[in-house]
Amino acid sequence: MNDIPSFNSCIENAIKDNWLLDALTDYKGTTLQYHDVARKIEKLHIMMEAAGIGPGDRIAVCGRNSAHWAVAFMATLTYGAVIVPILHEFNGEQIHNIVNHSDARLLFVGDYVVNIIDPKEMPHLEGIFNLPDFSLHTSRNEELTFAREHLNELFGKKFPNAYRKEDIHWHQDEAEELCMINYTSGTTGYSKGVMLPYRALWGNVDYCQRFLGNHMPKYSKTLSILPMAHMYGMTIEFLFPFCSGFHLHFLTRLPSPAIIAEAFKEVCPDVVVAVPLIIEKIIRKRVFPKIQNNAIKMLLKMPVVSKKVKERICQEVYAAFGGRAYEVIVGGAPLNQEIEQFLKSIDFPITVGYGTTECAPLISFSDYHDFIPSSCGQPVAGMEVKILSSDPENVEGEIVCRGTNVMMGYYKNEEATRQALDEDGWYHTGDLATMSADGHIFIRGRLKNMLLGANGQNVYPEEIEDKLNSMALVSESLIVQRGNQLVALIHPDMDEANSMELTAEDLQNVMEQNRQELNAQLPVYSKLQAFEIQEEEFQKTPKKSIKRYLYK
Repeated sequence: MNDIPSFNSCIENAIKDNWLLDALTDYKGTTLQYHDVARKIEKLHIMMEAAGIGPGDRIAVCGRNSAHWAVAFMATLTYGAVIVPILHEFNGEQIHNIVNHSDARLLFVGDYVVNIIDPKEMPHLEGIFNLPDFSLHTSRNEELTFAREHLNELFGKKFPNAYRKEDIHWHQDEAEELCMINYTSGTTGYSKGVMLPYRALWGNVDYCQRFLGNHMPKYSKTLSILPMAHMYGMTIEFLFPFCSGFHLHFLTRLPSPAIIAEAFKEVCPDVVVAVPLIIEKIIRKRVFPKIQNNAIKMLLKMPVVSKKVKERICQEVYAAFGGRAYEVIVGGAPLNQEIEQFLKSIDFPITVGYGTTECAPLISFSDYHDFIPSSCGQPVAGMEVKILSSDPENVEGEIVCRGTNVMMGYYKNEEATRQALDEDGWYHTGDLATMSADGHIFIRGRLKNMLLGANGQNVYPEEIEDKLNSMALVSESLIVQRGNQLVALIHPDMDEANSMELTAEDLQNVMEQNRQELNAQLPVYSKLQAFEIQEEEFQKTPKKSIKRYLYK
């Protein structure tokens, strides 16, 4: 890995090569050009230096997606400090714990987060910055306070002949140098600080540029929907497009389906990156109602016109995502099989990737031309992947991988590091899968989620949930084990139920019918003995996976 170039040079080159072009836009807000980003980075460097921040010191950022979040992130890396991205969905106590555990000396916070934190609970911080304007919320350092109050004057002294691209001389990193500690949201209840070196960021961005960027036009536009503090959103929606000289748009508000649909229509992104929940809601709410009528169903059965009808439907779906995207990339969780089969049947450019925070995040991916339904692609460049099974093509086993993208370990947690990284450098994902002869990976489920049937058979709850989620009035579901019985926890589609004026008894009858129809498709050992209706949506992680540990 000695031939891996500086990752910060990717940021520098993107700024220099696109100096006067639009870079970062807050949706329905202001736009920063690439030279504006560079100026703001330099000003943050002045304040970091005044605060006595040195190479390797930790700087945390916590807030909703925004241009200034991106600036704070890049300013930290290009200074040579270690960034600690914190999910803004965390509560105050969780944020305090991460700031303290990571030994962060500075913290950038958004306008929502600032109201839920208490500076007294983070005694080692030198200062807290407000992300909207980089003003100081809290300062425990006189030099930092002075620097913020006299920032423009200090900037003018440092660059007396105006600020030019030739003035950029930022930290040149080494491949194995620590650049980030990312605390996993985790569906098992406890976060761990994933230590990522610069090579992991470079490996992911380089792969995306070579295998995705080549298909996209110069000066492409992207829409950032996923949390930037989560590796999937950070890498694919932020670092890859910025380093490629694209124009990034940040959805700064809560990403409801209506707002996302509006943003797709206005921005018209050249690639769409999403989690399954977003894709499924758009298809079920905005596409299916238009095409699931008797006339369309009849036309689809006629060989002469079915191709034209499918093309028309594909255009309809394409328009829902802005009408320009080269492909729609799904990650973070499996895509519902009904939705996947529908999209493939109309030749829609859909593909599914796979990764983890510990790999920053990419492990496997395939372009939509090479995508095989139910798979999550083939190992990405720079990564070895194997299945711990005597027969990987037919018998599932744990996915393990090693290579450029793999983490250094968990911060201050040697025991967890030993469990995840073996002595040969293989990272144990905890996911179960099979792999075809040509390297396509087919995930069965999480090792920790696997249930044991009454007769000792392995039961994969995700497979049952996928079928159940496609049945009448089911919005989402979770399969749990109660003694020797399998029980379905079901959150119904209440909007649909209310529009049909269904009573609670009607809902029970519908769900019982679903249970019986589902059991007819399942082997004896994985049949559902009962169901329970959940009136509220399941609590989820930022990548919209259900927090299973809360419902055991």
